[in-house]
Amino acid sequence: MKLHYSPASPYVRKVMAAAVETGLDERIELIPTNVRDPDPELVRHNPLSKVPALITDGGENLFDSPVICEYLDSLHDGPKLFPLPGAARWRALRLQALGDGVLDAAVLCRMEGFRPAERRSAEFVAQQKGKVASALDALEQEAGGFGDAVTIGAITVGCALGYLDFRFSEDDWRAGRPALAAWYAEFAKRPSMVRSAPREPTG
Repeated sequence: MKLHYSPASPYVRKVMAAAVETGLDERIELIPTNVRDPDPELVRHNPLSKVPALITDGGENLFDSPVICEYLDSLHDGPKLFPLPGAARWRALRLQALGDGVLDAAVLCRMEGFRPAERRSAEFVAQQKGKVASALDALEQEAGGFGDAVTIGAITVGCALGYLDFRFSEDDWRAGRPALAAWYAEFAKRPSMVRSAPREPTG
């Protein structure tokens, strides 16, 4: 398998963490990709020109992170990141949606910072940060029940919190959220999280 990736992308991190958890990381060849530059090869594999984009061993193109993660989960016989249909599955998928929502809002805030100063909208940034705060408050209420479960929901929430540390450390998301902070402190020690930690691209 081949994966178009950027080491700073939290969505790529989801895929890489899932790959480590499922024992498939050694089967994935990483293709460094700069989505800011036109890349015909990336567009061929993902017409949205986004990472992550996976090319399977059979030559099929898969995107985006929820689809790729579920595909990887279908390739192994160990504990599943996507539980079987039932309450546990809906919980995992709901947490994935919440974590992805935090990421979507946070990435929009970061992208707004790249616009010319005269075109940036403080109101837009405030709206997106409000969504992040609301989602984190909801996660704080649930964090005591997360336990040790490693699902796609837990991975996504972990990646979202890690991205806030990576790009918005000045906002201190832990303040007033002790249960979520305690859960993340332990979850972040998992090899899948350590090995997929975000970093700035080189070169």
